[in-house]
Amino acid sequence: MSLPENVPYLIVGAGIHGLSTALHLAKRLKSTGKGTGADVVVIDKAGIAAGASGIACGVVRNNYFQPAMRELMAHSVEHWEANAQAFQYNPVGYLQISAESMHEDVAQIHKEQQAIGYESSFIEGTADCDAYMKDIFHDWQAQNITSVLHEKKGGYAHNAAAIYALAKMAEEEGVRIVTGITVQGLKAANGATSAITGVETDKGEIACDYLVVAAGPWVRDFWTMAELPDAISVKDADGNLHDDIPMWKFWQLEEGVLRVDPESFKTNDGKLPPVIHVDTDAPLISDVDGSVITEEMWGIYYKPDFNFGGIQGGAMPYKVDKPANEVAIDPYGPSSPEFVSSPEFAHMWVSALAHCNARFSGTMPKYHKEASGGVGCFTPDSFPVFDVFRENCYIIADSNHGYKMIGVGELVAKDITGETSSLLTPFRFSRYAEGKLHPVSNSPYPWS
Repeated sequence: MSLPENVPYLIVGAGIHGLSTALHLAKRLKSTGKGTGADVVVIDKAGIAAGASGIACGVVRNNYFQPAMRELMAHSVEHWEANAQAFQYNPVGYLQISAESMHEDVAQIHKEQQAIGYESSFIEGTADCDAYMKDIFHDWQAQNITSVLHEKKGGYAHNAAAIYALAKMAEEEGVRIVTGITVQGLKAANGATSAITGVETDKGEIACDYLVVAAGPWVRDFWTMAELPDAISVKDADGNLHDDIPMWKFWQLEEGVLRVDPESFKTNDGKLPPVIHVDTDAPLISDVDGSVITEEMWGIYYKPDFNFGGIQGGAMPYKVDKPANEVAIDPYGPSSPEFVSSPEFAHMWVSALAHCNARFSGTMPKYHKEASGGVGCFTPDSFPVFDVFRENCYIIADSNHGYKMIGVGELVAKDITGETSSLLTPFRFSRYAEGKLHPVSNSPYPWS
């Protein structure tokens, strides 16, 4: 396919945000009489779903302590439900199973879910939680659990299939998707603060009137190309200003697959179970040799997944200790860490599975290294930034919340065409200087 030379709307990234934005932007242009889908071009250096979106675990949930995140996720869940068949979406629900240190936070989440009409049940107390879980799984045995939040919506989708479905829907609206084009720089007529006029690629220049960056974990590189600050000032909740805060940080996200028959992990009544997320401070004992793996708070998530061919899931991420400029520019390349999850992760995760469900005891030999997880690029507060820079450059920095937020593209398309969404307002870049940060929970995960 030939290189587009001049396009009204150029979108970089053929993943979940780029394609969702393209689809909805095409629809908006048509409905408002401002253009057609032919005015929208998506480019990607590799291919559709070739990056983070294509190997995501596919979980869709509303389980956030932050009100703005909950409302944003509720909006996206509606998109998943409306296109369940096309996206190969399994609306099985989601279980947040927690220790006492998170009890108050999770109770607040439940209360506020009810306020926005997001259906969930909340179970409290050790005995009641144990009984509730054993009513779902006869072999449930997790310890130190004092609350269970059961989201009746949510679930998980087939990662790459959903992205290909988005691509098909966008192309049906007239959007052009061109792959194998790597952006190497941004062009502007009047210096570092003026509007973007186009991009320089390895195949030549592409002029554009409006640029959308939806590059997932590569967002830092486009931020640099746009000559935006490597470090920023952040005002905390007490009004104190903290200078020289790195704009980007990186976490290693490890996931894997237990190669057992997905059919073997169903509920007591023979149905597919909800996605399971457990955070507990119970000592984690090795299912291999009986040693103590950790006595600190730990967390895992897992689900039976026919796409991955087993029980798929992950655990808490860890920080990448290298400076940002030393982290691989291509975090999803062929030598990337997501293809070589550590033996320590495998030992921890399978032992944690056995801690939760007795049926997984003795299954360590069935652990399978899978192309999943990877290096995630996070913002200073680990929550997304959706905003316009350089007058006409819209940056979607999902801070690794990406895959589940399939509805963000619709909101961004509205933003671009002049209809500001209140759902995106809490995620503007200005929140750092204004001290309008999202509340922090007691979860061991940086994005919760």
